Amino acid sequence: MIEWTTVISLILFGLALIVVEIIFVPGTTLVGVLGFVFLILGVGLSFRYFGAETGWITVGSTAVASGVILYYSFSANVWGKFSLKSKSDSKVNEGELDQLQVGAEGQTISTLRPVGKAELNNKTFEVKTLGEYLESGKRVRVIKILSNQIFVEPIN
Repeated sequence: MIEWTTVISLILFGLALIVVEIIFVPGTTLVGVLGFVFLILGVGLSFRYFGAETGWITVGSTAVASGVILYYSFSANVWGKFSLKSKSDSKVNEGELDQLQVGAEGQTISTLRPVGKAELNNKTFEVKTLGEYLESGKRVRVIKILSNQIFVEPIN
């Protein structure tokens, strides 16, 4: 009787750890590996304690139980109360570049290597050059603005 208790406990604990891995701790981590080890250990002990026929029945039962538990976990919305329901529609620097136009002039605040900070229209922005290095305090002009990236060139 203790053999059956050991085998069933190991298999159930392994299944529980695998479900925890998939639902709560995504990725291949120690939890999932331990769950898989417990499953293998439980099935292996069933072969050792009860022989090949019972061992193969245990393998089949474990596979079916794994499939049913995983299917139920995902399809029945069991974990819906744990999931994130809100979403963020905002964007980085949204609206901050509206007053900035191509051709605007300013001055670098930090060294641009090729990314740094510049003051344009009395506001500080992160800017990029097209590969040039510019020292702090140089005059720059905006040459293009692409999806919240500001490209500048030096004014000679």
